[in-house]
Amino acid sequence: MKYRVRKTDKNLIGEIRLSGSKSLTNRVLIIKALCKGDFKLKNYSTSDDSNTLYSLINSKEKVLNAKDGGTTFRFLAAYLSIHEGELILTGSDRLIDRPIGPLIEALVSIGADIQYLGKTNYPPILITGKNLKGNKVSISSDMSSQFISALLLIAPRLKKGLIIKLMGDVVSRPYIAMTLSVMKHFGISYEWSQNIISIPHQDYTSRDFKVEADWSAASYYYEMAAFSDNVDLKLFGLHKLSAQGDCIIADIMKTFGVSTTFIDGGIHLTKNSKQNESFNYDFTDCPDLAQTLLATCAGLNVPAEITGITNLQVKETNRIKAMQNELKKLDVSFTKDSDNWKLNPASEKPKGNDIVFDTYKDHRMAMCLTSLAIPFGEVIIDDPLTVTKSYPEFWDDIKKIGFEVETLD
Repeated sequence: MKYRVRKTDKNLIGEIRLSGSKSLTNRVLIIKALCKGDFKLKNYSTSDDSNTLYSLINSKEKVLNAKDGGTTFRFLAAYLSIHEGELILTGSDRLIDRPIGPLIEALVSIGADIQYLGKTNYPPILITGKNLKGNKVSISSDMSSQFISALLLIAPRLKKGLIIKLMGDVVSRPYIAMTLSVMKHFGISYEWSQNIISIPHQDYTSRDFKVEADWSAASYYYEMAAFSDNVDLKLFGLHKLSAQGDCIIADIMKTFGVSTTFIDGGIHLTKNSKQNESFNYDFTDCPDLAQTLLATCAGLNVPAEITGITNLQVKETNRIKAMQNELKKLDVSFTKDSDNWKLNPASEKPKGNDIVFDTYKDHRMAMCLTSLAIPFGEVIIDDPLTVTKSYPEFWDDIKKIGFEVETLD
């Protein structure tokens, strides 16, 4: 199936109430399962990943399929390792191609019984859960913060707690901070000094939790605002003091003339005429924003030089290669130059009705490329329903602010 997406003007006016953060929801779902008492989870994400995680935590099946959910798989691998029973944890074809070696090695080092059922360092795995003691573990931190978050979430339940030594450069550091912030809400104490995180044995305390709206989802509206001339858009559910690292999008988008005002219950986006002639950024702490900013630069013909995107190669797809392929359709080049990646704009803008974007079963590819309907008039998105992985309401929400969405087949 394909969607033809049109935007007949460059006005971005309206109000949208964003759904709850998938990242926060998934962390709280694991904590809820580890809590001795129950609590209410409000405004939780309706994403495929969160629904799958909830189902698998409560499943009685012996084979658990995490589908495309990297976070789902990694959090469950740690969670199941401390619960008695023998289970197989697997996923989609793409998930099976995503390495999990550092997490499994760390779990095994503290006594977990986990075996690879296929290629070493990759799903599927056989987990024989048991009561782990914990103590100390070292883990590579330059591939995925999800490995570290998975360990952090089970750490309080280990008899000796857990001291985690982070090895190498830490990618997506704000996601680790998010995990610890959520754990603190549920009564967990910890220490984080340089590359050592220490969590003693303790119990989670049941407390109701309201999930903040998703700043990653908000980033696509910032991209739309960058492409628009007249912006008066309110996004509800977002907080100024957010645990989500992707809230940095409010600062980043100042480069493209997008202003953020925090209002009661959310944010108000407006547009000014200020726009830098080039864009430079290190995405080490916020890799999920990289595709959005690359598409923004391509749509505005702004040259860019970026770093900190190496781990994009092991996401839902190889996001670097995918962006290279799709930007090429706009005559935009995205190439590596030493340790940096450079985007060179097109010399001439192609017509929108000639553009069919592939999504590679990657929700972020679909959403960041959809916004290009504003500068190009229209685009065609192949496999548009992949957005349900994180933001099922995306297509309905953008219709509220003037986008026309037509099903082609």
